Amino acid sequence: MVEVHVMTRDSHVANTLDLLTAVFESYPGRDFAIRLWDGTIWEPRNASKARFTIALNGPSALRRMFFPPTERKLGEAYMFGDFEIEGELYAAIDLARFLWEGWSWSDTLRFAPKLLRLPSRDPGDNNQIAHLSGEKHSVKRDMQAIQYHYDVSNEFYQLWLDEKMVYSCAYFKDPAESIDAAQSRKLDYICRKLRLEPGDRLLDIGCGWGALIMHAAEHYGVDALGITLSEKQLALAKERIEAAGLSARCRAELLDYRNVDESQPFDKIVSVGMVEHVGRENLAIYFEKAYRLLRHGGVFLNHGITLFQAPNIPQYQAKDSFVQQYIFPDGDSQHIAYVLDVAAKAGFEVRDVESLREHYALTLKNWLARFEARRETILDMLGPVGYRRWRIYLAGARWVFESGYNSIHQALLYKTEDGKGASGFLPLNRDDWYVGNEPHPPAPSPAS
Repeated sequence: MVEVHVMTRDSHVANTLDLLTAVFESYPGRDFAIRLWDGTIWEPRNASKARFTIALNGPSALRRMFFPPTERKLGEAYMFGDFEIEGELYAAIDLARFLWEGWSWSDTLRFAPKLLRLPSRDPGDNNQIAHLSGEKHSVKRDMQAIQYHYDVSNEFYQLWLDEKMVYSCAYFKDPAESIDAAQSRKLDYICRKLRLEPGDRLLDIGCGWGALIMHAAEHYGVDALGITLSEKQLALAKERIEAAGLSARCRAELLDYRNVDESQPFDKIVSVGMVEHVGRENLAIYFEKAYRLLRHGGVFLNHGITLFQAPNIPQYQAKDSFVQQYIFPDGDSQHIAYVLDVAAKAGFEVRDVESLREHYALTLKNWLARFEARRETILDMLGPVGYRRWRIYLAGARWVFESGYNSIHQALLYKTEDGKGASGFLPLNRDDWYVGNEPHPPAPSPAS
């Protein structure tokens, strides 16, 4: 079954080797190796050239990884340095999936005696985990959750996002296209889907660092308001708006969507990558609020991550998951059918739905490559634990979208003018969405 090259051997080494043989006896892969802390090499029999090597950094490694091998346990063991992945990190994700999907309670009972004979290790103070207080998805707690993720620092995100700092799924012409070009195309694609016109009042719910509102104001002449719960995002968005000379048309505010003034309805509303933070229990509140904020005959483009729910599919957003604890606390994506049902009950007519799943996999591939290319800078900024936390998240997220466990959908929602479906604003086809790939020319300034 396996081939073992032993340099030294003690009881923990022998125990670890026995466990590896048992754990991977049914794993079909042959393109990896495992190196123990004493230099002993374990690899599958008839192994092919290793694409990656898992380096176990101490006799406690397997216990930390496999007791039990949940997404969180494996993520924490990597994050805290119990093991390292040398070579292609992304190639190791399939092996991690095999562990957290294929492990049963009978396996836990079977392996527990050997795992418990391995030493335990206290990782020390865990200052990486999210600590939130208050009622889940209240205004106060949502701000804590958003600031935990987005207020790492603006400089951190600038290292690996595109030049416009768009932190959401790009829109690629082809897989080889640069992330800068694909994100610019996405911004314009959204504006075309909304069919923005000069003078339109646009609301961006979750505006990030302001890329979309700036694009819409500059190229489509709209009056754009972007809202965010991240103080650091807000500060940079305001700087960028001022530097671009767009202050007359474009502004950003620190504001929860539930508190937006309804006295002056918007012509168009957009939300990109924000609905995942709303929570299932608040989804009706979210769409009902958007409906009230929108004028009759207006459209709302809702862009967000969705779940593929089917039997035996692991729920990566479980309360105790790695992503929930260390990346997106209180994140709560839903199946697209549920999202659309709630939107329709709020009064919207669903006019168009598009999946961009492959585009998000490509986006994450680009982000991970750019992140790894800035390794030394990020290590200085976040330390080794912070670096590994983000690295394993980006690799795992790419796999989730490539595999189809998660998707991402843009839904174009229409607020009818008379409640009976009249849609004089909307053309009969989508031809104008797909005409050309060149950026929309800048709109005339308000003074011209």
